[in-house]
Amino acid sequence: MRLTVVGCAGSFPGPDSPASCYLVEHEGHRILLDLGNGSFGPLQRYADVYDVHGVVLSHLHADHCMDMTSYYVARRYRPGGPAPILTVLGPTGSADRMARAYDLPSGEGMNGEFDFRDHVAETEIGPFRIRTTRVNHPVEAYATRVEAGGRSLVYSGDTGESGALVELSRDADLALFEASFLSRYEDVPPNLHLTAAQAADHAKRAGVARLVLTHLVPWTPQEETLEEGTRAYDGELALAAPGLVLDV
Repeated sequence: MRLTVVGCAGSFPGPDSPASCYLVEHEGHRILLDLGNGSFGPLQRYADVYDVHGVVLSHLHADHCMDMTSYYVARRYRPGGPAPILTVLGPTGSADRMARAYDLPSGEGMNGEFDFRDHVAETEIGPFRIRTTRVNHPVEAYATRVEAGGRSLVYSGDTGESGALVELSRDADLALFEASFLSRYEDVPPNLHLTAAQAADHAKRAGVARLVLTHLVPWTPQEETLEEGTRAYDGELALAAPGLVLDV
């Protein structure tokens, strides 16, 4: 598998990055993990948007799903007619959420462009085996494990501390974990986001081979995020950045 970071800014787009979006490829097949605000434009640098085989939405906050509205326009109104219906895995109510975002009737919405399906414990899109688990966030949110070609990638989505994330990530080749906060921040709300140290601890407990910290909130100094994560994790660690490409 190959992972390309399209956007990795947390909570809102930053000056140098759109919000969350990750392209995963294997043997000519492509899926997207999230499509947050600002990400659809840069996505077109890395992939033909009509040659994507599925989208997996971790949750329905705008920084993880809102550019589905742009994708809808691109698929609905392209010259030559609409693109084939695309599978979208997401939380309960994803179809209605996206319809409201583009002011479409909820009964019809984007169903001519997307086949919205609720998350299940395990499913497949092309060569990708996709497993999900609920994590700790104020809305219905999921972490995702993607396996193909004997390799594995786990994406945390947004979460506070989560034993379920550790279990999903056991012995993964690459963990893409959010690190929105730093330990020095006071009054960090529970069940919202991870600090860099907590993300690193989750990866260490799960025995993952490599860790990439993402969901980097623009007001948090990235050098501190890297330093804090490195202190708590013994393996290879890096920060996500737009355009970063990793073979899993």
